[in-house]
Amino acid sequence: MRDIYASKAISQIPRLLSLEDRIPFSPTYGCCNREFWLCRAVDFPNSIMQFGIHALALAWKHEMPGNIYYQHPKIAEWTVAAMDYWMKIQHRDGSFDEFYPNERGWAGPTGFLLYSMIDSYRLLGEAFPEKLKPQFFDACERAAKYLIKWDESGVLANHHAMAVLPVFETARLLNTRELWVGYEKKLAEFYTYCNPEGWCLEYDGADPGYLSATVSFLGKIYKHRAEVALVRDDKRMREVMTRAVDFCAWFAYPNGHYAGTIGSRQTLHFYPHGFEILAPEYPMAAAVADHLLKGLNEGALVPPEIQSDRYYQYRIPELLLSYVDYGQRPAQIPTLPWQTEPLEKYYPNGRFLMRTTPQSYTVVNAAKGGIIKHFDLNSNKLIFNDCGILAELEDGRVITSQWIDPQYAVERRPDYVAIRGTTHRVATKIFTPLKFIAFRLFMLAIGWNSKLAYEMKGLIRRLLMTQAKPMPVRFARQIQWNGNELLVTDLLEINETRVRRLLIGDEMPVRYVPQSRYFQPQELDVSGWTAPPEAIEKLNRNGKLTVRRRVKTSTPAAIETEFE
Repeated sequence: MRDIYASKAISQIPRLLSLEDRIPFSPTYGCCNREFWLCRAVDFPNSIMQFGIHALALAWKHEMPGNIYYQHPKIAEWTVAAMDYWMKIQHRDGSFDEFYPNERGWAGPTGFLLYSMIDSYRLLGEAFPEKLKPQFFDACERAAKYLIKWDESGVLANHHAMAVLPVFETARLLNTRELWVGYEKKLAEFYTYCNPEGWCLEYDGADPGYLSATVSFLGKIYKHRAEVALVRDDKRMREVMTRAVDFCAWFAYPNGHYAGTIGSRQTLHFYPHGFEILAPEYPMAAAVADHLLKGLNEGALVPPEIQSDRYYQYRIPELLLSYVDYGQRPAQIPTLPWQTEPLEKYYPNGRFLMRTTPQSYTVVNAAKGGIIKHFDLNSNKLIFNDCGILAELEDGRVITSQWIDPQYAVERRPDYVAIRGTTHRVATKIFTPLKFIAFRLFMLAIGWNSKLAYEMKGLIRRLLMTQAKPMPVRFARQIQWNGNELLVTDLLEINETRVRRLLIGDEMPVRYVPQSRYFQPQELDVSGWTAPPEAIEKLNRNGKLTVRRRVKTSTPAAIETEFE
């Protein structure tokens, strides 16, 4: 199975090389943003596109099946060119831009890029030009100091882990006291976002997709425990990783898919590298990695080829690293939660409920309004997927129950969970030409100042991602198990407003997260309930509507719906 990692990654290197300007006489030689250097469709080079050269360095360094790039001098040359261009587009304060000029991004464009550059430098070894080393070391140190000095608005634990990793790597590279102190400082900050239940905070809750990324970033540090005392003596790092693995295991679904709309950021991706590093010493990591590696091979996980140029850059080196560090499997690999005897598990802090019966496996995020994923264990198929209530009001505003709100009331009893709360407005802001011009001019005017750029980034994040205005529409959801049946009852109450359209269920992510909303084959297996005109009329006339759905776990599944 190990070769799956290599084949999925190596097949994408031609696409990666096609993104790079490989003409030595070009002023943008080494730039990996094709939309900038060739298409002229954007007005600045997105730095994150340079991340893909990490995959080139890995392919150049390691033999693996189908790897025609191994030890090829052109691959080393193009890798160095991309690293050189990375240095040229760095701001004086050490930061880099990703989404817009003068963004001065933190963990992603500055942090994760810094890690990839340092690891590429080590992989190249003597193939890295001696004359570039002073400039390279200076660029690394400035980027690391930027990561230590700054932060970002909104808590994204994986970003904090992503920042800890490159500061650690820079400290290993340059070995200065300032950088080692900075590493310990950033690591201590990261630990404050780790919940004892095993998940780490992503804005306002747990996101299994990004939690796997956190395990990956920590794993890249943990692999050096034998040579770095600070890591070897850090018992908490292993504890955070193993608890996270146990939490992630609940979301390695029977059909080979992973996570998704159940999480706070609705991400579907799975980062396997940290699990591979832990596999020899923590059997559950091996169990999760094996199950999802099979899912990747069968098209059940998000593969690099369907991701945008911006984000597939992350996937290729992640898969290559997982091949290189493929962990020896223990003699006895444990079963995943859905493979165990009937059980019910509730995480009170995260407000997740998981339930296994001989016929079904169900995952519920009560904190997010009662998101449901329900699997038939006879066919291992997703037979009921419910992302809550989505409605369009007469004035055009869109509202949803799919939001994490600490004001939601959650009641839990055996075989039963109920959620009550207020719906929230779905943000649908987009640029117009005039708004885009105004935004560009504003960033060019103030973006030279790191503090102002930081505050602007926070404002954008609040407007697009974390803010959702409560709306005058209340909901209540009851989820109950009765033998082989799942009963879901929704009550919707409106006040001084009218509803034009109503959908309950189906796959419908609502939060703005760039690394989400990829198509998954399991979407073809499920559907939601679209309210007919008579149900809309009843809701608007009476001010409330009750919808009951009865899901019979069988093959094929049967869903009966009634409303009053």
